[in-house]
Amino acid sequence: MSNFCMGGVLFQVNVRANVGSTSRIAEQIGQVAILAGWESYIAYGRSANPSKSKLIRVGSKLDVMWHSVLSRLFDCHGLASNVATKRLVKQIRQIKPDIIHLHNIHGYYLNYKILFDYLNGANIPVVWTLHDCWAFTGHCAHFVSVDCMRWRDGGCEKCPLKNRYPKSYTDFSARNFRLKKSLFTSNLNLHIVTASEWLQQYVNQSFLKNSDVVTIYNGVDLQVFKEKGDFPDSVKKTENDRVVLGVSSVWTASKGLDDFKQLRQRLPLDVKIVLVGLKPEQIQDLPEGIIGVERTQNVAELAGYYELADVFVNPTYADTFPTVNLESLACGTPVITYKTGGSPEAVTPETGVVVEQGDLAALCDAIENVLKNGKDFYRNACRKRAEECFDKNKCFQQYIELYNKILNNK
Repeated sequence: MSNFCMGGVLFQVNVRANVGSTSRIAEQIGQVAILAGWESYIAYGRSANPSKSKLIRVGSKLDVMWHSVLSRLFDCHGLASNVATKRLVKQIRQIKPDIIHLHNIHGYYLNYKILFDYLNGANIPVVWTLHDCWAFTGHCAHFVSVDCMRWRDGGCEKCPLKNRYPKSYTDFSARNFRLKKSLFTSNLNLHIVTASEWLQQYVNQSFLKNSDVVTIYNGVDLQVFKEKGDFPDSVKKTENDRVVLGVSSVWTASKGLDDFKQLRQRLPLDVKIVLVGLKPEQIQDLPEGIIGVERTQNVAELAGYYELADVFVNPTYADTFPTVNLESLACGTPVITYKTGGSPEAVTPETGVVVEQGDLAALCDAIENVLKNGKDFYRNACRKRAEECFDKNKCFQQYIELYNKILNNK
C-alpha cells in the first residue's frame, strides 16, 4: 500500500448500517479499510446494528416518515430531508474525509441535490457503488420488469413504474431525470462502481457513461457462511427430507414470492419449502407446505438455513447482484436463479442452474434435477467458487486499491 494513503479517512453513506445486504457490504468495506490503516465512518438514515466504523445518524424516524409522505405525493424521492442533509454536510466538512463512498442514497433519508451541490464544489473524490439503477433513472430502482428504456432513449417521462418503489401518486420523472443528470454529471471527482457486469453495461449506456466505471463483485464473510451443520430450531429436518430455501430481506412479487406459492403446487409433497425474511402477515398467508420465517439479523442463524437446504432458489424479477446467491454458495448449497439482471453471474453449471425468467415449468424441473443429483454433487464446487470469487477480503480489498489509485492520481 502506498504510504500516501495510510491513515486516510473513509466516509461511507448508506440507507442502513450493518442491517441487510448492502449495509453489510459497507460495513465490511469499512472493516477492510480499518485493517489497512484507515479511519472509517458510516452515515446512515434508517436503522443500524453495532459497527466497527464510527456511525453517524442522518435525520430521525420522523424525517424519514415526512420524506416518505412528500415522495408519495410529489414524486420527489431524494429531494426532502433538507435539514438532515445540511447537518450531514456540516459533519463531512468537520471530518474532512479523503474519500466519500456512496451506496444507496435513496431510501427516504437524504436530499441528493443538497449533497451533490456540496460534493460538486468540494475537492473530495467520490466513489459511488450502484446496487441498482436509481442513479440514472427518473424514478425507479429497477426498470427491467417492464423493459422501460426511456432513461436511455432521451429521458424519463410517463413513468410506468410510478406505483412501485419509490411509490408516488404523481409523475415528475422527467424533472427528476434532468436534475439527476445535471447533478451527477457535474462531479469531476466521481468514480462509479457497479456490483455486476450486467449493471455496468447499462451504466455505460446512461448519462453516467463518461464517468470512471468499474465492476467490483460483492463478497461475503466465508468464516460465517460455511458448512457447520448448525440447523435452526424453527425447521426440523429428517434424513429423508429435501429442503428448498428462499431468502430475501423484503418479499414481494418481484422477489418471487408468488412463484414459490405456485411451486408448492408443482413440487412433490416430501419437498419442504422454507422462506426466510417474511413479515408475520405474509407467513399467515402462506399455503400449507411452505414454512415461513421472519427476517433474522443473526448471520450465523442465516448461515444455518443455507446449510439446512438442499438447494437455494432465487426466482427474482429485478436484481443487480444478489448477495444471497453468494451466501448460499459459501455454505456449499447449489443455486437456481432466474436469468435476471446480474443474478446469473454468480452461478456456473457446476454450482447451479439458470432458467428463463418466469418459466415455472423449467424452474420446477431444475429443482427436481438438482435434488435428484443431491447436494453433495455440488457442494465442493459451490464452496470453491465462493472462495475464489466472492471472499469479502479479496473483493473489498479492491476498493482499498481503488481508493489508493484515486488519491495517488489526485
